[in-house]
Amino acid sequence: MRIVRVTDGTSETYGFLKDGKIAIKSEITELTGVPIPINVKDFLFDGWYDEIKNKLDELEYREDISKYKLLAPIPNPSKIICLAFNYSDHAKEQGLQAIEEPAFVMKPRTTLNHTKSDILCPDFVTQLDYEIELALIIGKDCKNVSTEDAKDMIFGYMIFNDTSARDIQKVDKQFTRGKGFDTFAPCGPWITTADEIENPQNLKMSTKVNGEVRQNSSTSNMFIKIPEIVSKISKVMTLEKGDIISTGTPAGTMLNKPNAVYLKDGDEIEMEIEGLGILNNTIRVIKSN
Repeated sequence: MRIVRVTDGTSETYGFLKDGKIAIKSEITELTGVPIPINVKDFLFDGWYDEIKNKLDELEYREDISKYKLLAPIPNPSKIICLAFNYSDHAKEQGLQAIEEPAFVMKPRTTLNHTKSDILCPDFVTQLDYEIELALIIGKDCKNVSTEDAKDMIFGYMIFNDTSARDIQKVDKQFTRGKGFDTFAPCGPWITTADEIENPQNLKMSTKVNGEVRQNSSTSNMFIKIPEIVSKISKVMTLEKGDIISTGTPAGTMLNKPNAVYLKDGDEIEMEIEGLGILNNTIRVIKSN
């Protein structure tokens, strides 16, 4: 199932997406008789989604999704965790080896952004870069999870662009500020539930900038696999319902390239992961005070 969070310009709601049509919250309640909550996180993680799963055949998809603006699928997650150098091809192009333990950075939730929106780049950032990543949504609070049980903690998947200011990273010698600017985490365009993805470790993924292919890889190149990621991170911190874990980017970023072509004002970014849709964003350079 594809779950979207949307606005019609006056109010926010959520619903299910099928063949370009949406069944919104009010219609789901009308057709199933289940008084699902207003908040999408309550719906997804507090048992309401499970309650109506066997009623999905009763739904009607009445409106075209084009009538709505898609929002970041998960509002206000407690944590956004992004892995570094977790693809063998990305590590190789940097002259590095993929690491055995997850190295990660926490992005603030104010970085969250949605498809068909602008990524706002302050004018003092001179080396803006893209990173296509497979993100997973945690569906259950968990701690010290085994690799065998890890898949049961995952509610679904989405595309994530771990946008990064490389010049800031180089100055700081760490990643937090360079990855922490508002709008630097476009994601979506929706959540695809885990049961819809047969093998999340074998999904084609690509990034285009102004139509030019920059990244072309597969989640099969992930070094630390998804069950290990969830298990290893849960041994450090409690994972909570709605947390986002972004699992690293493959080769093709501009990081440390001698003739790097960084993103500039007006650039159009298109990211696609097999089975998860397409994430579109535009770069807008803004003046800083």
